[in-house]
Amino acid sequence: MTAIGQTTDKGDTAGDISSHVAEQLVHLARLVHGGSSDQCLTPAQWTALRYFARANRFSRTPSAFSEFHATTRGTASQTVKSLIALGFLERHANKSDGRSALIEVTPAGHEKLKDDPLSALTRAIALLPADERGRFATVVSVLASTMARSRTAPIFGNCGECGHCDTTGGGPAYCRCTQSLLNQDDMSALCVDFLPAPPNLR
Repeated sequence: MTAIGQTTDKGDTAGDISSHVAEQLVHLARLVHGGSSDQCLTPAQWTALRYFARANRFSRTPSAFSEFHATTRGTASQTVKSLIALGFLERHANKSDGRSALIEVTPAGHEKLKDDPLSALTRAIALLPADERGRFATVVSVLASTMARSRTAPIFGNCGECGHCDTTGGGPAYCRCTQSLLNQDDMSALCVDFLPAPPNLR
């Protein structure tokens, strides 16, 4: 068995390599939070805070977060409530859907994100050569999509790469799913209604 960080032998089968890579990904996730000096938030709370800072205005709901975090709505709701109690999130009425609430990150929440333990991994990825970084981003995206499909879960992505996004009108981009005009912030934000666009349409 190879140690974490070592490559496998050339004679290894595809299954051996796949298992090794999967173990490394899990190990990376543990390193992110295991080495953090800031233990006041749990990994789930960090994920929620990060999610609501990146989600678009259509996806900042507890139910959308539960889909993103692959957890139950009850568990997601408790995580959100704990962050509201800490002053990092706040709940607003959803004018377009009275059955749900919109969650926003507070100034204190944005300040807290400066201590995000994920930053260490972000810096490590940034050290990769640009071409390797691009290939890695593509591979991770494909893996996330494959896993989501296998669990019939939503595939999260941004509006700029979404099949629902129509940029042919010459004006602001238009979302055919929500039937809404999209602003610049929406184009790079996470969306629960993301639909991978065919390669020739990107």
